[in-house]
Amino acid sequence: MGENPKVVILCGGMGTRLRDYADPVPKALVRIGEMPIIWHVMKIYAHYGYTDFVLCLGFKGDSIRRYFLDFEHMTNDFTLNLRSREQRIISHGQVEDWRITFAETGLQSKTTRRIKLIEKYIDTDHFFCTYTDGLSNINVPDLYRFHLQRGRAATLTAVNPTSPFGVVTEEQGIVTSFREKPTLAGLTNGGFFCFSRKVFDYLHDDVFLEQEPLTRLANDGQLAAYRHDGFWMPMDTFKDVERLNKMHDDGNTPWMVWRNAP
Repeated sequence: MGENPKVVILCGGMGTRLRDYADPVPKALVRIGEMPIIWHVMKIYAHYGYTDFVLCLGFKGDSIRRYFLDFEHMTNDFTLNLRSREQRIISHGQVEDWRITFAETGLQSKTTRRIKLIEKYIDTDHFFCTYTDGLSNINVPDLYRFHLQRGRAATLTAVNPTSPFGVVTEEQGIVTSFREKPTLAGLTNGGFFCFSRKVFDYLHDDVFLEQEPLTRLANDGQLAAYRHDGFWMPMDTFKDVERLNKMHDDGNTPWMVWRNAP
């Protein structure tokens, strides 16, 4: 497939629906298990060889910078001499071989503007784009192949969401069935995109990507939909954080493709 696309990660929003939980940290640093969700998202792409990342920073972007700058010390035991400041790492875990560009894209910017501002860092014909508010076992190379085959400016990943509520079926006031949080029939945007450089022509206003830009792309026949029938779960609310952490604690981690691969 030629070039190796960069991965743009939108991690500058305030995450208002997680505010009670995430005020001390940006949403991207909310932990699933021992590691923040942004690490899980990056590991999904890195598993398939996509290790050149551009982080679109905004709200508490300094915390994200510090996390990665201190990554080796945060994930290993080390000895520090306070007087000389000499340091020695004494337990070496795996250090990720990732190239990360930290791009300041504004505190109040919406997603369309954030992507437009990093255009100067995209030096390939195509690139991936995603958020830090959901996890999936998506086959990223398959998404990329599909995107190239369709030849459109943008490809979104279409998924079947799971209802946050149980669904009751009743007849004449008597419950005939109850399904706990079933998978819904309709498709929704799963937040894993692949774009060509043509998408920048659609990114002019400071609006959310799901508003005018995707609508214009669809109206112009420039938006493809890659269907993913595997695992996908959002992290929009504190309950979602609890669900993902419960899955992690139980060893039920379908998004960890780097562990689950044969």
